[in-house]
Amino acid sequence: METLVLRLRPLTAFGSPLLGDTLFGQLCWAARHRFGTERLTQLLAGYTAGRPFAVVSDAFPEGVLPRPALPLSLFHEIPGADRKQAKRRHWIPLAALSAPLLDWLGQAQGDAQLLAALHPETDSSWPLSITHPQPHNSLNRLTGTTGRGEFAPYTQMQRWHAPEVALVCRVVFDPERLDAEALTQLFADIGASGFGRDASIGLGKFDVEAIPGAPWPGQDQANACLTLAPCAPQGLAWDADRCFYEVFTRFGRHGDLAVHEGNPFKTPLLLARAGAVLTPRRMPEAPFIGQGLGGDGSLSKVIPETVHQGYAPCIPIHLPLLEVAA
Repeated sequence: METLVLRLRPLTAFGSPLLGDTLFGQLCWAARHRFGTERLTQLLAGYTAGRPFAVVSDAFPEGVLPRPALPLSLFHEIPGADRKQAKRRHWIPLAALSAPLLDWLGQAQGDAQLLAALHPETDSSWPLSITHPQPHNSLNRLTGTTGRGEFAPYTQMQRWHAPEVALVCRVVFDPERLDAEALTQLFADIGASGFGRDASIGLGKFDVEAIPGAPWPGQDQANACLTLAPCAPQGLAWDADRCFYEVFTRFGRHGDLAVHEGNPFKTPLLLARAGAVLTPRRMPEAPFIGQGLGGDGSLSKVIPETVHQGYAPCIPIHLPLLEVAA
């Protein structure tokens, strides 16, 4: 397996967050449109047996990683900072990887600090990203107006990223099945057509460029993994006493052409958010962990071969012995 680092520059607002499992889903659709269904089937061969053709991370601001999901009490205390201030420091600069893990919180940054560090000339009143409601109307073609029920006006949230802030997506891939150039082109296809909800009305567009020679970050004497995307750690070989994560339920739905197949909704999944600290019994050879989900009809009744990315790219880190209160 090889690694690829992509720089994404948002061009519009987004209706969906740029999470790795959702990006992987659109990557599969992009492969189908560009290469055909047969090629996509070949790429997905062995996906649920530990042989993914690609594992995609969330898109994070350039130069930082998500703060590990360790309890704040385990990090070394920050002089002069209260708990609320510490909780807002959720970005870890790559330079902090040279320091011990428990010192990272002292070097962590909040949104305002990160934006000021990336672009000192940017107006300090502009946040790293902002959400606001966007009104929508559905017209009754018989009356030519809105109305009640399904024709009632409604709003949906959109997220705007700060101007000139680039996002970085890290990908682990199998070069024998899909090379870096083709992978970059598929991401460009996603950016051109739009990512996530409301892409059909102009949301989710971005430019893509590969960052040549970008190193994969990590720490010496690594014994644990920091995840960069939602993953499914259930049932795998972990040291449970040394795993820390935040779970959420993914209420997935089909996109692209599959929305016309009948029922677009998938089976809900319980996943661990990016930033999980997982300690495997044996460190992985390639920088990803987790498992492929589905492929047997369990995720979708409409498209039984549907799979979901339960893998996550990971950063090897050194987790010291910890004393955690029961």
